[in-house]
This record gives sequence, C-alpha cells and structure tokens, in this order.
Amino acid sequence: MISTERHDDGVVEVVVDHPPVNALPVQGWFDLADAILSAGKDPATRVVVLRAEGRGFNAGVDIKEFQKDETFNALVGANRGCYAAFGACYDCPVPVITAVQGFCLGGGIGLAGNSDIVVASDDATFGLPEVDRGALGAATHLSRLVPLHKARAMVYTSATATAQELHEFGSVLHVVPRDQLRAKALEVAHAIAEKDPQVIRMAKESLAAIDLWDVHKSYRIEQSYTFELNLLGVADKVREDFGK
Repeated sequence: MISTERHDDGVVEVVVDHPPVNALPVQGWFDLADAILSAGKDPATRVVVLRAEGRGFNAGVDIKEFQKDETFNALVGANRGCYAAFGACYDCPVPVITAVQGFCLGGGIGLAGNSDIVVASDDATFGLPEVDRGALGAATHLSRLVPLHKARAMVYTSATATAQELHEFGSVLHVVPRDQLRAKALEVAHAIAEKDPQVIRMAKESLAAIDLWDVHKSYRIEQSYTFELNLLGVADKVREDFGK
C-alpha cells in the first residue's frame, strides 16, 4: 500500500498504491505518516516526494470501513490517522513535494495542503466533498491552496478546482501532462537536493515557525465537528441519502 524508494542524491519517494481510488483505511494513514516522518528523520534524506499510482492521487478515507463498524472506532481511527499523515507532511524535517494526478479529494487535500510544494498533472482536480458524506475537515488545508472565499464555496457546494486554477492562485508550482508528472516532481526535488542540507532543514523549520496559523490545532477543531455529526446520526443519514 505504501512503499519507499531512495535516490542516490537524498531524494526519497513515498508512493501510495491502494486500488481502486487510493481511499486509505485507518492503518494506511498511519503507515503513510510513518513513511514520511521516517524518511525525513534520516540524515541522508534531503527531500521527500509524495506521489501515488493509479487513477487519482487520493480519494480520502475508506468510507466502507465506517459502514462495517457499528462503533465509532473506525471514525476515531480515521480522524487520528489523517491527523498523523497531514501532520507528517507539515512536520517532516525536509521539504515535501506532492505530485497530484487525477482526483485529489478529502484526505488528499490534507496531504497536498500541508506539503511544501505541489506539482500536478493537467487532468488533476482538487475538492472537498465532505458535506456530501456527512463530514467536515481539511478546510484548514484547502485554505492553503485556494483563496478564502473560493475555499468556502468549494466546501458548501462540493465543487472542485482544476490544477490550472491552483497554478494561477500560486499554490501549484507546475502543471504538466500526466506522463511527465513524476519526472517534474523529481526535477524540483533534485534541484532542492543540491542545496546545503542543513540550510534546507533550517529553512523548513523557520517557515513553520512563521506560519500564519497553527494547522494542527485548526484541523483538530474541524474534526470535532465531524465527530458531533456522527454522534447526532446526521452523518449516517447524509451518506445513505448520497448513495441513493
């Protein structure tokens, strides 16, 4: 599901491959967090490239896991797993470059929004369809990718934005054909890997220190509202209505 490939110059690729749509189960989110943080903690690592195989980059959490669970264990696990994975992108001691193809939804937004750099294929779309699933969350990270009012509209309507739109906003660095995506992400990574590693690690730390808001606290607040929707039974009803 999660694999790691190391290059000679210190670039590490972390690859998600969980067919059919890279919607990760609870353990998958924790495994992804471990892979990213483990790569960053290795002194030989200079940059992490996060990418995925398959139709799209990420479709969020595995809803089927919730439907099979008569308790709230899966929900709590997914909340904590996503928190860990999103946080890993942000807290990784080296820059994280995320390469997005196809769809980037829900949890995918959390990963991309907390990354340092995003490159995308020209068929990539970004969205938070959470309200259609009776959930909330990752608006913290969407607001790092699109302007505030655009983010609000996307949350309320479940509309998506294209890679080209995000490129124009400045949050996607490059938009390339899908077959060039990995190469472009690695090109950017290799350019960073050429810099002094101590300076780059310090730069990552300093950028986090001057960030405009606390992404960890902000996302945790969002998660509390998702939990309330589930406690009230609203989430189950919305998911059932959406599936009809």
